[in-house]
Amino acid sequence: MAFLPVTKKDMLDRGWEQPDFVLVTGDAYVDHPSFGTAIISRQLERFGYKVAILAQPDWRSVEDFRRFGRPRLGFLVNAGNVDSMVNHYSVFKHRRKQDNYSPGGKTGNRPDRAVIVYSGRCKEAYKGIPVVIGGIEASLRRLAHYDYWEDKVRRSILLDAKADILIYGMGERAIIEIAEALDSGMEARDITWIKGTVVRGTETDEEYTAFGDTEILPPWEDVKEDKEAYGKSFAVQYRNNEWIKGKRLVERYDDKLAVVQNPPQEPLSTEELDEIYELPYEGTYHPSYEALGGVPAIREVEFSIVSNRGCFGGCAFCALTYHQGREVRARSKESIVEEAKRLTKKPNFKGYIHDVGGPTANFRGPACAKQLEHGVCKHRDCLYPRPCGQMKIDHKDYLDVLRAVRGVPGVKKVFIRSGIRFDYLMADKKTNFMEELCQYHISGTLKVAPEHVSPKVLARMRKPEKEVFEEFSKKYKETNEKLGLKQYMISYFISSHPGSDLNDAVELALFLKKTGFVPDQVQDFYPTPGTLATCEYYTEKDPFTGEDVYVAKTLEEKKMQRALLHFNKKENRAMVEKALKKIGRYDLIGVLR
Repeated sequence: MAFLPVTKKDMLDRGWEQPDFVLVTGDAYVDHPSFGTAIISRQLERFGYKVAILAQPDWRSVEDFRRFGRPRLGFLVNAGNVDSMVNHYSVFKHRRKQDNYSPGGKTGNRPDRAVIVYSGRCKEAYKGIPVVIGGIEASLRRLAHYDYWEDKVRRSILLDAKADILIYGMGERAIIEIAEALDSGMEARDITWIKGTVVRGTETDEEYTAFGDTEILPPWEDVKEDKEAYGKSFAVQYRNNEWIKGKRLVERYDDKLAVVQNPPQEPLSTEELDEIYELPYEGTYHPSYEALGGVPAIREVEFSIVSNRGCFGGCAFCALTYHQGREVRARSKESIVEEAKRLTKKPNFKGYIHDVGGPTANFRGPACAKQLEHGVCKHRDCLYPRPCGQMKIDHKDYLDVLRAVRGVPGVKKVFIRSGIRFDYLMADKKTNFMEELCQYHISGTLKVAPEHVSPKVLARMRKPEKEVFEEFSKKYKETNEKLGLKQYMISYFISSHPGSDLNDAVELALFLKKTGFVPDQVQDFYPTPGTLATCEYYTEKDPFTGEDVYVAKTLEEKKMQRALLHFNKKENRAMVEKALKKIGRYDLIGVLR
């Protein structure tokens, strides 16, 4: 195994005169499958393509983009594992002081709106060069989208980046199809049919609908000015983000230009996922970063194992539905165990596997058998408002995987740090997952995310009712007492989510005081592209029903809601009192402290 070239010397040492692709990324180069750059580059390598990595190039001029010479087939561009604007700014739009995806955690190594900037430099470096954009930043901005940082609707990033093709979702299949088409001599502008991609189109709406399985979205001119049109467009996109019955979507910009989203790719099968995660990754950051302090992001994932993809949880504030999709696919037990064995051979392995999970750790397959034939339901969720009667609720397979990993020689402990859906756990009457979770897979503290307790806010979040969390908390406590273990629970909550007003924040604060939960972290709702909650934040309406949604938009109210959840902190007392006075809850002044 060896890192892919990061300098021209590396490339020449391999005997290459030129790479087939130069992959440009906003992250430092980490050759680990938790990083999209590693997966895409290793997948291309597997199919015989030569890939050079241009990590965190100097974007202030074009010179760095000529480091390897002109790539034979084109540039591939991503912003990194996190949207560059989220990476740079807090929800209050303050500049962040650390970048965990950069050497030594140092900030300033990538531009704002990195995909647009990098793509422009690639086009400037070599006239007529194909540019394919992908990753989370491109995926979630693939069509017209609300941009929180500018507080306006921006057009498809495909157009602003002046790129040729956009890959959305998980791109392992799409990138090979594109590579093979380019390698055959096709022009990038003619590669228009590949699933999981967005391209420019010039046909009329009538010509598109004549193809069948096509839906015309409200045009850009309407979406950018009319919130009702924006909501309608979002609802159509949401319902078609599904590989079996999802339609081609056309967003018209003028008479001569449209942006066309092809239907999603089918999620990778178990066998395909196994192949992807068994590629020859180095498993860490490039050694050139060692003197700079390494790359902090590796700490959480270096000894973690990805076991699944996709999520049928359906949380309104989460972009996973829009990026990875709602259908869950998982790796085989055998593949996961083999990865665990490889981890035990690493010189710095101490016996602890930090996670065996994914977007939601205790999901191991499609929610029900019908999804494999008919696709995910367009008009209902799997878990909200309560688990669907058709759902397969069973932790047996996941328990089998965990037991096998625990049994690998050299493994002392296997933790679960990715999210556990406690409502799914509580609905399981077939296994005693809670007992094994407490006995073997917690490092003293379990982290869960009830997010809120107000019924109307939980409904907006598409999260289970408060009583389910209370039942879970009780069972967790009783299980630990039965096992003679002193283990705790940290709960995560979101303030100022669409639907939440000051009265809801007070309801949550009183719950926290009554139950003794002290939030470790409170996240003020962050309106990132692609989520249902962001659509509601911008339009102040439910895009599916047209119902009005209350939204806290002023900085003062946001700070009040956040302060109420940390009412116990001395520095928040003045803000808490101000909030209580604003809603006439003078009876609580002195109580919430």
